[in-house]
Order: sequence, then structure tokens, then C-alpha cells
Amino acid sequence: MVIAGDFKNGVTFDMGDGTVWQVVEFQHVKPGKGAAFVRTKMKNVITGAVVERTFNPTDKFQDARIDRKDMEYSYNDGDLYYFMDMETYEMLPLNSDKLGDNFKFVKENMTCKIISYKGDVFGVEPPMFVELEVTDCEPGVRGNTTTGVTKNATLETGAKIKVPLFINVGDKIKIDTRTGEYLERA
Repeated sequence: MVIAGDFKNGVTFDMGDGTVWQVVEFQHVKPGKGAAFVRTKMKNVITGAVVERTFNPTDKFQDARIDRKDMEYSYNDGDLYYFMDMETYEMLPLNSDKLGDNFKFVKENMTCKIISYKGDVFGVEPPMFVELEVTDCEPGVRGNTTTGVTKNATLETGAKIKVPLFINVGDKIKIDTRTGEYLERA
């Protein structure tokens, strides 16, 4: 059981109507008049919706356990993306709507985390950092050395990002998948 008075960032719980929420921010409020309450900002882990709500500190909720399992991305066939369980070698097909925007940095044979609640998969987390090859980019202009100047580049997965001028076609670069930003040469 989770008690609203014990909320901490990252706590997941079942609201009672089948929706699973994760506490993003919380604040215990003790006004001069009236009863204390807990002000929270919560995220629905399945839909991603964020709401603000207040609770009585004695409200109780069922604890929700979110499972994260490492699986290897194998291939896609139309709208279905196939992931292989590394222990049982079973294939798990997922629709493209379960993949986040940052999945564009994942190539075949990369290990991702499959996120589920009670066996129902609702998301895929790619690795935090990936190394990909640049397949297309504009040539750097000599003499244009202003700090922070970037150019467009296309990666081997088809994703488009901004890179520094010194990056060329064929270079391997490291990318942060959470932000989609160039980090360094690999």
C-alpha cells in the first residue's frame, strides 16, 4: 500500500480505477487554517498525460509495479517491431505506437528496455547513449569557425540531428537519445 503522506518522486501507484500514475513532484502543505494536504504533479505511465492533484495525507492506494526487461531489437515489418527476449529467445511484436520519438536512434541488434504493467507493454526505452554513423551531411565551410555553429546530418537509422561543422560523412558519433543531441565523436 502507498499512503499519500509518504509520496516521493518516482513512486508508482494504481489510482483504483485501473490507471497507473507516477509521482513527478510532491509537496506537503500545512496551511494555518484547515487540514494538511499533499499537492502532487503526476504522470500517467501508460498515456504520458501529466496532471496536478491534491490528496488527503491519509489516502491509500495500491502499489503498482512497473516491469523493465532488456530485450534486443531485431527487425521491423511494416508497423510491427520485433524484440527478442535474451533468455528465452522468444520474439515480441510491438506496434509502432508503443515506441517513443527517441526510437529513431535505435538500429537492429541494440538492447532496449521493454516497460510493462501486469504483462501489458506500454513503452520502449532505447539505450541512453548510442553510437551511429553519419550517412549524409553538408560539407563544413572553411573559415566559418564561430563557436556553436552546427549543420544538419542524417544518421544510419534515418534520424536527422544537428552536428558541429567538423563532422563528415562516415564519422561515427555518440548521441544522447533522451535529448537527441550530438555528444562527441566515437
